[in-house]
Amino acid sequence: MASVPLSRRSFLAAGAAQLLGTPPFLAHVHRPAPRQPAPPQPDPSLVPQETADAARRLLSAALENRRAWDRLAEMVDRFGPRPSGSAALEEALDWMLEEMRRDGLEEVAAEGVRVPRWVRGPESLELLAPWPKSMSLLALGGSVPTPPEGIRGPVLVVGSFEELERRKEEARGKIVLFDVPFTTYGETVRYRSEGAVAAARAGAVASLIRSVTPFSMDTPHTGGMRYEAGVPRIPHAAITLEDAAMLSRMQARGMTLEVRLRLESRDEGMVLSRNVRGEIRGRERPREIVVVGGHTDSWDVGQGAMDDAGGVVAAWEAVRLLGELGLRPRRTVRVVGWTAEEVGVFGGEAYAVAAERQGETHVLAIESDSGVFAPTGFGFAGSPAAYAVVKEVGRLLEPIGAGAVVEGGGGADIGPLIRQGVPGMGLNVDSSRYFWYHHTRADTLDKLDPEELARCVAALAVMAYVVADLPEPLPR
Repeated sequence: MASVPLSRRSFLAAGAAQLLGTPPFLAHVHRPAPRQPAPPQPDPSLVPQETADAARRLLSAALENRRAWDRLAEMVDRFGPRPSGSAALEEALDWMLEEMRRDGLEEVAAEGVRVPRWVRGPESLELLAPWPKSMSLLALGGSVPTPPEGIRGPVLVVGSFEELERRKEEARGKIVLFDVPFTTYGETVRYRSEGAVAAARAGAVASLIRSVTPFSMDTPHTGGMRYEAGVPRIPHAAITLEDAAMLSRMQARGMTLEVRLRLESRDEGMVLSRNVRGEIRGRERPREIVVVGGHTDSWDVGQGAMDDAGGVVAAWEAVRLLGELGLRPRRTVRVVGWTAEEVGVFGGEAYAVAAERQGETHVLAIESDSGVFAPTGFGFAGSPAAYAVVKEVGRLLEPIGAGAVVEGGGGADIGPLIRQGVPGMGLNVDSSRYFWYHHTRADTLDKLDPEELARCVAALAVMAYVVADLPEPLPR
């Protein structure tokens, strides 16, 4: 009898059957598929069946196309990094407006915002003693420059603000390095934002920090910092984990440390940028808004793909899908690309003021600014009654592992709306790798995954649509 070739699936099934003791010649025989569990059903008293059914269509559509991935790739490849006030950012915003109109979004518009423009310029850090080494660094956003010849001097390594206070007499005239290991971003970022002020108060001539990250491959991380009135403004930059640890070890051995720091950064003042937006108008209550978005600006290194072009594009695609599927909820769903978040939430603040001035009522604000890795759910800020509703909506996202809605959430750009009393949500994702690439040259498209991005789109689309289509607005 001639052998009959098996499909790959049948071949694998036959192998599995052999292991389990089933005769191979029976392994390819059709058997009924195991019964699939019923899809999650939210409480119909909170989420009407018709709305839930439409949300499932939306979820399927989001998972079945690569539109978000292709658009994100085009954005970051075409425009690169988009620092606040730069020509690249404004060109990206022009492109977004054109593409939103092409998508058929309604009320596509830009709203002017005054933002700071800080330019990095050439920069270098050289270890002079105990032996010569060129060290990787990034000036922190807003740092003043060094003199043209740079600053040459001894280094004092400290492990905390408290240690600097104890050793402030030693710090005078030196370059202070804060070698502080990463614990959480909220805790460790204080040395980036406040380090220059603390070092200057101790009489230091410049300050350096160990980059705010748990992982490094010789990758320094930039980010925002601040000065304080009445305290000298000294140069402030980040070095790598590797070099910070090395300098700390050298100092512990009693070795003399000397470096030369050069920064040619400059402050070019305030310039005009824009928030951009488009929407699907509500069929019954168009002045009630569910807004979803991210920030269009990035730091001036890498592509800003993870932080936060991915968040902007995911929100944009979520709203575009409503139009493609002909879903028009009771309330308006709006996508916003906020500008100048990295340098001080200028776009988010301006948007909240404009919304209040124009008499719009925001029923929910959703932000994606944690990278578009595998979504796990949302963090929520609002009343207990509203929390009960969004937890039910979250059940619709259980099939993609994004159904967990937990208390405590939001985002920088929607913070001003939350302070006005608007319920807020931040998209939660698997953030285990986020701070590896955050604010570095390594924030590039290849760190992201098309399928994970599609699931982020699905999560944002379902949450925004369902809340916008509920019979009653979320209670405040």
